[in-house]
Amino acid sequence: MQNSQSEISNQQFCPYIPPEQTIKEFSIRAIILGIILAVVFGAANAYVGLKVGMTVSASIPAAVISMAVLRGVFKNGTVLENNMVQAIGSSGESLAAGVIFTIPALIFLGFSPSILEIFILSALGGFLGILFMIPLRNYLIVREHGKLPYPEGTACAQILIAGEMGGTKALTVFFGLAIGGVYKFLMKGFGLWKDEVFTSIKLNNQPHVQTIISADTSPVLLGVGYIIGPRIAALMFAGAFMGWLVLIPVIQYIGTGFTSPIPPANQPIAQLGATDLWKNYIRYIGAGAVLLGGVVSLLKALPIIIKSIKHSIHSSKPATQQSSVKSRLRTEIDIPMKWVLILSLIVIAITFAYIMLTKGGSDISPWSMGIVSIILILVFGTIFITVASQIVGIVGSSSSPVSGMTITTLIATALVIVALGWTGFNGKILAMTIGAIVCIAICMAGDISQDLKTGFLVGSTPYKLQIAEFIGLLAPAIVIAGVLLLLQNTYGFGEGKELKAPQATLMAMIVNGIFGGHLPWILIIIGMFIGIVVELLGISSLPFAIGLYLPFSLSAPIMMGGALAWVVGLLSKQKENEKGILFASGLVAGDALMGIIIALLASVTIGGTTIANSLLLRKEIPETGLENLIGFGIFIALSLIFILVVRTRKENPN
Repeated sequence: MQNSQSEISNQQFCPYIPPEQTIKEFSIRAIILGIILAVVFGAANAYVGLKVGMTVSASIPAAVISMAVLRGVFKNGTVLENNMVQAIGSSGESLAAGVIFTIPALIFLGFSPSILEIFILSALGGFLGILFMIPLRNYLIVREHGKLPYPEGTACAQILIAGEMGGTKALTVFFGLAIGGVYKFLMKGFGLWKDEVFTSIKLNNQPHVQTIISADTSPVLLGVGYIIGPRIAALMFAGAFMGWLVLIPVIQYIGTGFTSPIPPANQPIAQLGATDLWKNYIRYIGAGAVLLGGVVSLLKALPIIIKSIKHSIHSSKPATQQSSVKSRLRTEIDIPMKWVLILSLIVIAITFAYIMLTKGGSDISPWSMGIVSIILILVFGTIFITVASQIVGIVGSSSSPVSGMTITTLIATALVIVALGWTGFNGKILAMTIGAIVCIAICMAGDISQDLKTGFLVGSTPYKLQIAEFIGLLAPAIVIAGVLLLLQNTYGFGEGKELKAPQATLMAMIVNGIFGGHLPWILIIIGMFIGIVVELLGISSLPFAIGLYLPFSLSAPIMMGGALAWVVGLLSKQKENEKGILFASGLVAGDALMGIIIALLASVTIGGTTIANSLLLRKEIPETGLENLIGFGIFIALSLIFILVVRTRKENPN
């Protein structure tokens, strides 16, 4: 009865462009502009994700820029063309998330993928994510309309509908991009101030009990904090606070008397500083909390999983006369299920061939490896694509527990492979390869879900958007592969490097631990119990867990960005400040793109010296004893500029 009422309700829903009306949508200029934005936002988010362990949604900035070009320059862009641009443009950000969360882990495990291999993994995972989500569209997007808000998709639709304001809003994005880029160039290019400040804190006047609080002063973190909002930023900061100001001092206080190392550390606790304690103990506890957060999300979504799978099976049956009539409506036409199945089989066959030809070895039968891999990919891919498509409908793409789902996949996959006796190097790489494909598929499924929701609200044609997603996947897949290797060669990945790649570090740590039999399960279990306590308090444990796992230097400036969002909200008396989000998106993009430009300048050699050295870039910061104070002061100044810009840049009302 409930389902029939839902269907009636949604039959009465009329999108902005009615189904009976046909306007320009799938145009060459929309495709080209979308691909350009997909490449730009994909490359920028690759840098952001490697630095802070998360990416930011590109849908709204892409929509705003599209309107500035198609309506501001060409003067005749349609709302459906703009939606097509943002759908393609946002695919680069989602693909970047899946790639940077997993591909660096292959590097940490000792495998060096080429640009071609990264592209193949990106394409395979991305195609699976799109194809497996298409059968869920009618249920999640249409029948559950009003129940699943899809926040980014809904916000993007509102911006598109208010398209006459696109040029003014685009100026806010570009202004933020300029500020972020100049700030980054002065800080990292000329080295005028430190990019990370810190101070030591002694507790209870005991010299052996001291910790470190630090802050990365990059604009990208300020922007990320503003975008995710004060609540999630505060939860992340609470996790970091517990790790660095509670757990580390407790470990120091209790462990001072021990003269022998306590695994996984290889030195006594008394000889370990706060950073060493975080590396050896706290991040394993954080990993356990992240795992718990992912599992809880799955349990909460289990009814939706079952319901969605049932509906997708029902959708694959021959169409009834009623559905045939309904399918004539432009806004109800998906890619036919026949083609979805054919394309899925082709992608699965290519995946099987790729794994069999490249991941096999003398210790493992290529055929056995291929069959096991496909089974694991299909099982975890089907489950988590369904979960991701539903979760982003509730909390949005930025808060989707992709890490938790990927870690769950990775642990289960590694345990299966170890149980089969494939415990060598090839076994490790196989587990991580499966995890990478599933992770990329999860990210792309979440992205297309938001895009299809936007299309549902504005009146786009579903099959055209679905085709656009495939187009938007290929170009950034090539560029992101090249950017990833460029950043690795310039900045380096992992602990002690400028790009810490926190998610990938965690993935590699888990794989090494399971295959080596030395994963400190007790610490992971403690982290899971901490996550349970947080859940019992009625709070989502995943943001808290991410803060517990990430370095304090990342959570602190994100908290500053969240506080800015709170302050701006109070001053403007608005729950959501769209102008601030656009400016923050510009800061993120400007910082990230300038980081890539600096990497290029440091990599290209002319006449025996790099361009960076020729321009006297990346100079050493002079030691005056005030480096930390100066760096923090400039970051505060950036925060004040943020408030002034958001408060003073006037825009026309909707």
